[in-house]
Amino acid sequence: MSRKPRLLIITAAFGEGHNSAARNLSLALNAREVETKVADPCVLSAPHATSFLQWGYRLVTTHFPLLWEKIYRGTDKCDFSRPDLPLMRRPESYLQTLMDEYEPDAVISTYPIYPYFLHRHFNETRKKLPVFTVVTDSIEINASWLRAPTDYFLVTDRATLETMRCWGIPEEKIINTGFAVNPAFSTMKPVSQEDPCKPFRVLYFPTAKKPFIRRHSRAILDASPDVHLTIVMGKNFRLLQSRAREIKAAYPGRVKLLGWTKKVPQLLTSHHLIVGKAGGATVHEAIAARCPMLIHHLVPGQEEGNLQLLQQLGAGDLAEMPKDLNEAISKMLADDATRWRKMKQTLANHDCNDGAIKASDFILNHLQKD
Repeated sequence: MSRKPRLLIITAAFGEGHNSAARNLSLALNAREVETKVADPCVLSAPHATSFLQWGYRLVTTHFPLLWEKIYRGTDKCDFSRPDLPLMRRPESYLQTLMDEYEPDAVISTYPIYPYFLHRHFNETRKKLPVFTVVTDSIEINASWLRAPTDYFLVTDRATLETMRCWGIPEEKIINTGFAVNPAFSTMKPVSQEDPCKPFRVLYFPTAKKPFIRRHSRAILDASPDVHLTIVMGKNFRLLQSRAREIKAAYPGRVKLLGWTKKVPQLLTSHHLIVGKAGGATVHEAIAARCPMLIHHLVPGQEEGNLQLLQQLGAGDLAEMPKDLNEAISKMLADDATRWRKMKQTLANHDCNDGAIKASDFILNHLQKD
């Protein structure tokens, strides 16, 4: 290809991992002076219905995880190759229009359903473009990803590659780039393995479950007088702020409160430990920041593989109950933080902080060959 390609990146607002990967890929490609367009066909074609579905998704995954597991397992049986799926007619129609108007040279999808739409579009127009599907889950992969008609799967780690290969996907179609984290991670310096850990800075991302912010925060802070806590409430700031302020008052000088922030990479690389839910974006950003992680909330199905990856690396574990958090942090800090330093070393050995850059390099190299 003699000119810089024009790339369409399509995402969906059902879980932050899809949007995060799309944004970061755009950043990496724009740095190479490549024109990109990031679009969410669901939001753009049916904003009210999508907003309602997002609300329902957050409600069920936060408060009724076992119900979500049944829904998630049920999607394994869905045939997304059929046209006119309920709730997807408008997004599919919008994507077809977007393809005609934007005229991309290739499409990058961070959501598993869109490659099926593209396949039907190519059959109708008889104009095939390269499709790169960015898999945002790890190890535990839903069948909607595995059956997607795509040229390449860009995956988060070697274990995920092996999972997909065992499903019969040709290995040459599966590219281990790492999760598409913000390109800034590749140049940021994380907390040193030799840090004295005094104070021991813990970054806490609570869910919308109001009672747990106090229980978790107290458990974290009571693990050691050296622990200092940063609570990032994000979209839940109004819901959680009164309880968070109680914690700040009860532990003077040891608690910092934040609402919505764009400085997540800086926060991750300046803290010793992350406590959060097992979402793909958060887990892989923790890995990129070489920051050990404890999981306080796990959505069955799609997030189980993210926890499994942390456990395989030796860089984190599940600690859903306050007592589990307290014990895990106490053990990390025992004997001059020996366990924490070992976790830091395994993350340094894993060395995966440039997934968006690797993915953009692969995509551009592939297109230049055509």
